[in-house]
Amino acid sequence: MKQRILLLAILFLGAAAADAAELKSGVFTPPRAAPDFSLQGSNGAPLTLSAFRGKVVLLGFGFSACKQVCPVTLNTLAQAHKHLGAQASELQVLYITVDPERDDAARLQQYLSFFNASFIGGTGAPEQLAAVRKEYGILAEKRANPDGDYSHSSFVYLIDRQGLLRALMTYGHGPQDYVHDVQALLGE
Repeated sequence: MKQRILLLAILFLGAAAADAAELKSGVFTPPRAAPDFSLQGSNGAPLTLSAFRGKVVLLGFGFSACKQVCPVTLNTLAQAHKHLGAQASELQVLYITVDPERDDAARLQQYLSFFNASFIGGTGAPEQLAAVRKEYGILAEKRANPDGDYSHSSFVYLIDRQGLLRALMTYGHGPQDYVHDVQALLGE
């Protein structure tokens, strides 16, 4: 009996390791439900994560006045989207602001469309956005400088078609890593 339990444990751990090795990003083992939210979308419609069930979602946080990290991240996501070709229709990029004072829906729409017209931004009242950041473990702090910039977490969540948090891509990965991981999730 002990041998059978040990064998089952080895098989289970081996399968989990194979799933983890499949993705280039850090994986959530086991996957867990991605917290849903209700914000104002940059497309003029209410924005909920659950509206995108059936698609792979790349979820990031940032702000339109960012001069360094956010444009690099969004450009990387735009390149990955382009490289996915026809599969890009099964992907949705969501970008939630950490700067509700400046990032209304219209400004987010204009900013994100520079990278890709299909990207959707999320904004809302400061307390709404703070609650979403808390659910996702996103740190954001307004800097004491004339530009009113923010220091914030700079990673992207990968959420599968069932709405499960599957992975976390840290800043600095190239578009090919996103393409690889999105295709792996689309292939499930």
